[in-house]
This record gives sequence, structure tokens and C-alpha cells, in this order.
Amino acid sequence: MKPRQILLTNDDGIQSPGLWTAAKALSELGFVHVVAPRDQFSGAGRSLPITSDGLIQSQLLQVNGQEWTVYAVGGTPAQAVQHAVLEVLPELPDLVVSGINYGENLGTGVTVSGTVGAALEAASLGIPALAISLQTEQEFHLSYSPEVDFSTAAYFACHFGELLIGHHLPADVAVLKVDVPSGATPQTPWEITRLSHIRYYIPTPPERKKWDQPGIVGYRVTGDPEQDIRDSDVYAVRVKRVVSVTPLSLDLTARVDFKELENLLRKE
Repeated sequence: MKPRQILLTNDDGIQSPGLWTAAKALSELGFVHVVAPRDQFSGAGRSLPITSDGLIQSQLLQVNGQEWTVYAVGGTPAQAVQHAVLEVLPELPDLVVSGINYGENLGTGVTVSGTVGAALEAASLGIPALAISLQTEQEFHLSYSPEVDFSTAAYFACHFGELLIGHHLPADVAVLKVDVPSGATPQTPWEITRLSHIRYYIPTPPERKKWDQPGIVGYRVTGDPEQDIRDSDVYAVRVKRVVSVTPLSLDLTARVDFKELENLLRKE
């Protein structure tokens, strides 16, 4: 029987410990091709900037005593998926997994996430896709900290990855977005959730005195999770402390009565 082909990518970059914990777990399901951004690309969404160089560098890495040939791409997570499918893999993979991300991806801001963006790009190519993130303190979000334990998130990546390979999801489900709360174990329950109506991370102004000084817009978590809707991803992770599984669609069309909207727009 031909081994199942799995493409693994992320937005934290090829050196991320979260990526390698996922690689080890997913290797139980099939052959794992690791094609990930060369650089840190958190917040890249599904962007395809023309400024990316597109260089592909193969590397040999020792991970858990095993030697892996991996590919670092000069581009965003979505571009890493494109290069993997168009140039690196011999055929379309059976599954694309993006993660494991340092930090949860919740609420209406998920379109900012490079982790989610890579999965959406894979889904647009007709490939079952999973985006998985682990809740961490904000200080770890852009790090490669060894203090973060990804083992439980890797368990759920493998669990839902196997389900995606083995089952056809409903037509409008393009991506499963999985968020694992900090402190979870493989026995932690999971629930189907919807995106919270709030923007989970809100931007904060750069810390600078003059505009001609370099400055990066920051972010912080906002809102009271207790006030969120009970079936949201935010409420599941932050209040109930369960694993959130959110089905995402590529169809961004507003759920509105078209006739009612047309009457409003045509009103003199």
C-alpha cells in the first residue's frame, strides 16, 4: 500500500520546535514532507508578496535521532505551500498541516494568521488542510523557546490529521482550525466551535517618539472571554479550557438576504 503523503508547514519558520514536534507525530500517519518558510512569518495571513525571493534550500536536520531532508522557502507560509506543491512534492499530498504555532489563533483576526493562511492556500488547491495552534503566553509568540511543550498539540494534530485523510468533510469545510489550550493533555475534550465575533488580538501603537524612527505595530489580547458567545473558539479555549475545532470556509460571502441588501443599495 502506498504511504500517505503529508505536507507540513508553518509560519514560525523552518527552525521552530513546534514544527518538529508535529513532524515526529505525523510521521506515524505517513511520509512527512517539511516545506516551511526560511524566516519568521507570523502575521503573514495568506499573502503572496512579489518581494519574496522564492529560494528553496534543502537542509539535513537531526530531529529526535532521525535525519530529515527539509526545505526552507524564501517566502510566506502560503508561498511555501505553493512551492511545495508546484516544485518539491512529486504529487499532491493527501493532507497539509500548518503548525504547531506558538500562540492561539482565535476570533475574527484569524485571516492575519500565517498558520491559517497556509492551510487556506492548501484548501484552495483542493487539499484537506489543518491549522493547529497552541495557546502560550505572548512572550513566546515570536520565539523558538524550548520551554513550550508541544506534545499535546502534536497529539491533536495527528488525531485530526488522520480524520481528515480518512473522511470527506462537508463541502463548505475547507480547513479545520484547531486551538489547544495551555496545560491540555491528550485526554482534554474537544468541541466544534465557531469564530468569535471579536478580534482577539488588537493592534497597539509603535513605541517611538518620531515617525522617522523604526517602529512596529504591536498587539495585545482584548476582551472578556466570559462575555463571549458560548460556542466560540475564544470561550472554548479561554473559559472552558477545551480544544477548539473550528471549521473554516473559503467562501467569505456575507450571510445576508441578497434581495434585502439589493433593495437597500438601490433605494434612492
